[in-house]
Amino acid sequence: MELELVAEGLRFPEGPVVLDDGSVLLVEIEGKCLVRVEPSGVVSTIAELEGGPNGAAFGPDGLLYVCNNGGSFTFTDKAGFNAPALVPSSHRTGSLQRVDITTGRVETIYEEAGGRRLEAPNDLVFDRSGGIWFTDFGTATQLGRNFGSICYASPDGSRIERVKEGLISPNGIGLSPDESVLYVADSVLGRLWAFDIIEPGRLAAGQPRQPGRVIANLQGADRVDSLAVEADGRVCVATIGDGGITVFNLDGRTDHIKIPDPFVTNLCFGGQDMKDVWVTASGTGCLYKARWPRPGLKLNFSR
Repeated sequence: MELELVAEGLRFPEGPVVLDDGSVLLVEIEGKCLVRVEPSGVVSTIAELEGGPNGAAFGPDGLLYVCNNGGSFTFTDKAGFNAPALVPSSHRTGSLQRVDITTGRVETIYEEAGGRRLEAPNDLVFDRSGGIWFTDFGTATQLGRNFGSICYASPDGSRIERVKEGLISPNGIGLSPDESVLYVADSVLGRLWAFDIIEPGRLAAGQPRQPGRVIANLQGADRVDSLAVEADGRVCVATIGDGGITVFNLDGRTDHIKIPDPFVTNLCFGGQDMKDVWVTASGTGCLYKARWPRPGLKLNFSR
């Protein structure tokens, strides 16, 4: 796959969202902001987002919704690459926010679910009904992990609940083309989970002693991050370690496309034929663009 370097110098980019004009919105987790990257590579700031902006997606109201981890990472140099590390002592709570990309206005919608604070919201996807599935990644401390969960919320602030709890490190999240299955990448496990959806906001019960179905586990110490679904149902997951994109076929086979960065964190599809792919290489602070062999799944809401 031939990569085009679109932009560099970004401070741990994540959450890419392509606009109809070919520009890309993304967040900088370390930079605490939302930016627009023009096709020419020019970067401009849309909004300042204190804490740690993470995943992003457009809602049915044309506003951009952002999972904010609340500053749940410190950053360190790891063999010349910018790398996330343990939660800082200053971390208190994460949130779900929305941004008007025209004015830069930021509004916080949720900071808790089920009477407990959101630990570190990470990634989100809108279903056809306009509801938000999102992951709460949890946090890594000196003593181990505070586990995460899968949540479901209404964008108007009227409903939020924890749908599935006790997950080790739920990160990337996406829907199958028919929206009967929710996919979640579990970072520390290097695993792609599948959860059957009963109705918007409700998942089927898991198997005994496991929360959902296992599509596949990566071998070795590689970790999985955010994801995007292809039009045919394959799930493309950004991969940390042997940096790149891992394609999870639904029969459990995987294919890996290498990217020159051990901290590949996210990707999105776009273009007229949905075969353009943008990839955030966060360890080097780069945004790449390439052509994908198959079309990606068009998201329910865009702008």
